Amino acid sequence: MEFARFNTANQADFFITLRNRVNHYFESNHIDKHANTAMKVKTAAMLTMYFVPYGLTMAGLITNPWLYFGMWTLMGFGMAGIGLSVMHDANHGAYSKNRKTNDRIGLILNFIGGNAPNWKIQHNQLHHSFTNIHGADEDIAGKAILRFSPHDTWRPIHRYQHIYAWFLYSLMTISWITAKEFKQIAYYRREGLVSEKDFAIEFRRLLFTKVFYLVYTLVIPLIFAPVAAWVILVSFVFMHLIAGFILSCIFQPAHVIPTSHFPLPDENGMMENSWAVHQLNTTSNFAPNNTILSWYVGGLNYQVEHHLFPNVCHVHYKKIAPIVEQTAKEFGLPYYSAPTFMAALIAHGKTLKAFGHNLPNVSVA
Repeated sequence: MEFARFNTANQADFFITLRNRVNHYFESNHIDKHANTAMKVKTAAMLTMYFVPYGLTMAGLITNPWLYFGMWTLMGFGMAGIGLSVMHDANHGAYSKNRKTNDRIGLILNFIGGNAPNWKIQHNQLHHSFTNIHGADEDIAGKAILRFSPHDTWRPIHRYQHIYAWFLYSLMTISWITAKEFKQIAYYRREGLVSEKDFAIEFRRLLFTKVFYLVYTLVIPLIFAPVAAWVILVSFVFMHLIAGFILSCIFQPAHVIPTSHFPLPDENGMMENSWAVHQLNTTSNFAPNNTILSWYVGGLNYQVEHHLFPNVCHVHYKKIAPIVEQTAKEFGLPYYSAPTFMAALIAHGKTLKAFGHNLPNVSVA
């Protein structure tokens, strides 16, 4: 299915020039675009943060309810870290030159409650191709309760979304492990994104993934963990609340802030800009000088670089960011970046409030 076509004649030289400069950076410095040692160390750290606490609780070594809860709290940060820093690169094909290696590492998503094939369609095919285009980008589909686009239907409840949205963000991964991905795969089938031939296979895999996840995170602990059932249930839910909140707070300020554009195709399905220019208009960086944040969030504070070069491992974004910024300015194009993470969150909150009151504070051109 084709949601929109981009105008390849608009600023065509921009991306050609930028791509050549970025390629030259890697070639002249003899740097591989994929994961390096630092990335592999980070992978080990994120997996440790999630699986080691789980192993300790299941080994019967932790009987104190508060300590058990603390272990699952740590797992929440590990879950978000894996999603942001490990499986994200792999499912973009940026972790390794080897496709099978990327596929295997990308399947780590299935161990934390998601489903890699669904994610690739939602994120790679739709979000990255049609960023902030109403009806195509699922990341700005508020499902009636939230309004992330000026083209979405306004409802009176949206007046308060700048208040309640933050709680709903924490439900993100709980939505993953329950109904969301089953609804998604049915939608992808209707839209031709999953073929009739593949649907039955993919649905069975999805069902197996969810059952497997719930068995090892809930059923087995309820049977074997030496703490009360209510402690296990509360810990499980809190882990997901933490992960969901972190993930949402990283992704939303990159595309739903006052500088964000929300363009629509014309009556012939044609967008005004080329794909690369569209990415600059719809995407923003934040906290480029925050090394610790950047390490944890998988370089996704460099969203502009990520959207333009999703096949480059995120450990390289900081180095190529000056090249992207300079080239954008040379061509008279925007390069949006909030100075801090807090500034980006505040900007996102202001946009939620504006959309909630149906105010046109954001460019939709």
